[in-house]
Amino acid sequence: MKNKLITAVLTLSLLSPVAVAQASGANAPVLAILDTGIDTSLPQFKDKIVGEVCILEWALCPNGTNFQEGPGAASMSPEFISKNGFDHGTMMTDIALKNNPNAKVLFIKIIANSAVGMRQPTGESTISAALLWIKDNASKYNIKAVSISQGSSGLLGPVGTAYCPVFPRTESAIKDLLNVNIPVFSAVGNSRSYTRIDWPSCIDDSIAVGASTAQDELAIYSNYDENRVDFVALGNTVALSPVTGKQVSVRGTSASTQIAAANWLAVKKIRPGISYQDLYSLMRNSAIPAKSTSTIIAKLISSDSAIKYLGADAARKAAEEAARAAAKAAAIDLLMKKQEQEILQILEKYNASVLELSKAKDSSIDTLKKTIAAEVAKLG
Repeated sequence: MKNKLITAVLTLSLLSPVAVAQASGANAPVLAILDTGIDTSLPQFKDKIVGEVCILEWALCPNGTNFQEGPGAASMSPEFISKNGFDHGTMMTDIALKNNPNAKVLFIKIIANSAVGMRQPTGESTISAALLWIKDNASKYNIKAVSISQGSSGLLGPVGTAYCPVFPRTESAIKDLLNVNIPVFSAVGNSRSYTRIDWPSCIDDSIAVGASTAQDELAIYSNYDENRVDFVALGNTVALSPVTGKQVSVRGTSASTQIAAANWLAVKKIRPGISYQDLYSLMRNSAIPAKSTSTIIAKLISSDSAIKYLGADAARKAAEEAARAAAKAAAIDLLMKKQEQEILQILEKYNASVLELSKAKDSSIDTLKKTIAAEVAKLG
């Protein structure tokens, strides 16, 4: 399939910078956020941004090319970041950090803006290029998860078909990240479709995230496909606006995606050596059921539930181990008693002979002792 241009849907909306010194991610799990741009000058982000990267299909990075890494690479001027949805990236970063204060962020700008601040289309090749770059630089930045709160429904096939478009490069990049235990969280979209979810969340190896309400129900605006959605997370929340510098109300699966990734990293920090598959199973097994009026049951991701599940699981395993140890000790005790009884029987068997030979030569008694020892040895 040819690389079609993606008109990325901003799934988080309001329904109606100057670069700073980069922080280190050595002691904290890092979330790589792929989005519009970021205002790193906000005090809330102090010591929280480990790096900035710009990966575009257009030569519109701040340095005039299609790639840039370093302070200022993903930053935008106040004039442009306040228009055309470019404040989205700053709000996504705030939501992620608010839900996991122990995490840090590597921000990757994947949405280009023209010289007058207009948003430019983003292609599949940008997504795959960003994911491949993350794979190559994961150790450098201590990246433990990726979040993409952008998506497209325009690429999807008809309802009732295998509707998710096939882009081998992106799919391979996601799989490669999973092989090093780095999941890619992706928003399912806000079109109220209960049969299809947006690309790239529809890719099997991505973690597709829908939205839930404060009542732990599936949000009515959230897309949902029971065969492809992995988790839901709260979609109605507040986020820091780079325009006003204040918290504003937001709603959408964009927010849910950041919250899901933040919850994942909270558990990952506690169990740093856990594999992707084991952590995925843990988060699924401990998830809270989220229902809707159409009886859809989704998995509401929760680090608190996962941590409690870990504690209960650890207690269960400890009890099982104690029971096994007790059973082993009891078995050994019974075996020893049995052997003791058999030894006594052997001694009794030869007792008469010992008495008869007590006045005989020592060599005869030694022979008898060896015979008794051989009998005892057979008991093992």
